[in-house]
Amino acid sequence: MALFPTAIFAQVEEEDEEDYSAYDNLEYASEKAKTYANPKIVGLTPQRFVSIGYDAIAPYSAKFSGLGSYPVDSMPTFADERQATYTDAYRINVNIPVISTNKFLWQMGANYLQTNYNFTDNTPNPAVALPGLLQQNSLRSLGLMTTIYKPLNEKQFLLFQANADMNGDYQMNKLQSLGYLRYSAAILWGKRPHDRLQWAVGISRTYRVGNMNYIPVVMYNWTSRSGKWGTEILFPARGAVRYTFNSRNMLLFGFDLEGNSYRIQQLSQTDRSFELRRGELRFRFEYQRQLTGFFWLGLQAGVRLDYSFDADDLGPESARSDWFRGFFGTQEFAMRNQLGAAPFLSLTINFVSP
Repeated sequence: MALFPTAIFAQVEEEDEEDYSAYDNLEYASEKAKTYANPKIVGLTPQRFVSIGYDAIAPYSAKFSGLGSYPVDSMPTFADERQATYTDAYRINVNIPVISTNKFLWQMGANYLQTNYNFTDNTPNPAVALPGLLQQNSLRSLGLMTTIYKPLNEKQFLLFQANADMNGDYQMNKLQSLGYLRYSAAILWGKRPHDRLQWAVGISRTYRVGNMNYIPVVMYNWTSRSGKWGTEILFPARGAVRYTFNSRNMLLFGFDLEGNSYRIQQLSQTDRSFELRRGELRFRFEYQRQLTGFFWLGLQAGVRLDYSFDADDLGPESARSDWFRGFFGTQEFAMRNQLGAAPFLSLTINFVSP
């Protein structure tokens, strides 16, 4: 509790002498009070509680191998080459605080992503079923997430995040098995030296590059003294340089690394688990503008580069378990695929925090 001294004035002929003992309690309260590192810094883009988005990707080339065994360093002969006439996606993200105090912040969220494909069929190969299955069923990801922010003192903090996603070519109106579930998590330790800088380091278990991997994570959020320039970085997942025109208009330039591992049910034959390892790198400009109140518009334009679109056979369903190939593993791929670069546009409507 903060104690504020009060002064009582009386009609006297001489000036009252200052009584410094009145500040004793204030000094005692300040020693007892403890401050904690705030989870935000000034100048950041508004935190999104609810976000609804649509992506559209321009045509690009697509190449697919047949099912088989392909060493990591091999260059397969593609059995099927065609054009993706369009690819679009629908996104919904929700992230709501459950507990929010100066000592502890806990948020829960949910996300849904549906990616739709359309391919030309001028030179299809009947032995390569994946393009037709993607066009028929789409790729879906439905997940839950939790984020915990725990300040240790006025400068240091811990940040933990975990996701459970159901990924694959399933239909939303059918109950799915737990074979579609994939788990990700990250933990970081960081410092907030002042209200314009926040940085952290940690480690993550992620499918963002397609296959399961363990990678270091670096966070660096910074705002200049003028408030015009800044960075919002969570490497390698995303990073951006920010320019603020005013409190209602912001422009960012950066990248996003997106991806996950998707089970393709109709290719999981003879009781085997077939996983499409999808990862893509997006370089983009993003304009954010306040529409009214807590509603903001986000508009992105850039280019999408294929990072991974290969596939793995995880073995019999009865003994299914994912493996850690990382960057140096030698497990063979079950399918090697390649997508061409393509421009994209993305539009989001966001309900943000105050």
